[in-house]
Amino acid sequence: MSRMSRAEGHDIQLKDATGSPLPKMPERVGCATNGVVFNEAGEVLLQKRADNGWWALPGGWVDPGESVEQGAVREVWEETGLRVSVKRLIGVYSDPKYYTIMRYPGGETVQFVTIVFECERQSGELHVSDESTDVRFFAVGALPEDTLLGHRIRIEDAVAGSSQPFVR
Repeated sequence: MSRMSRAEGHDIQLKDATGSPLPKMPERVGCATNGVVFNEAGEVLLQKRADNGWWALPGGWVDPGESVEQGAVREVWEETGLRVSVKRLIGVYSDPKYYTIMRYPGGETVQFVTIVFECERQSGELHVSDESTDVRFFAVGALPEDTLLGHRIRIEDAVAGSSQPFVR
């Protein structure tokens, strides 16, 4: 089912972060963060989400009263057990064509404005949380097939070596 893109003024097929077509427009827009964490071998940290079974960067909603940087640091800690610091801004992702829409098990659909940071590990040991079933590092060129599409783009942007943040 096609939906009208307000920005471009023509019909486009909206898809969620897994690439599945959306039956309806998102109910709301949310603010979120992701933390891109690399290990010494240059592998990227992913978590297997408990809600949909897809691999993803650690991240989530920004809580009231915190900055986006604080949100990224908190989310990485909560979801992986690693204490990190923000190293640099990778980009801001909001355009639905970059798979910024999430569907949740209860049926809620949210379009996210996600601020993505590269984060540097400070301490901690990897562990799963109530939001994940697995947490591990992967070679950037060998991500699991079931990695969220928008997160693949964010990882590509993280390793692109751009001196400017991406706006997608």
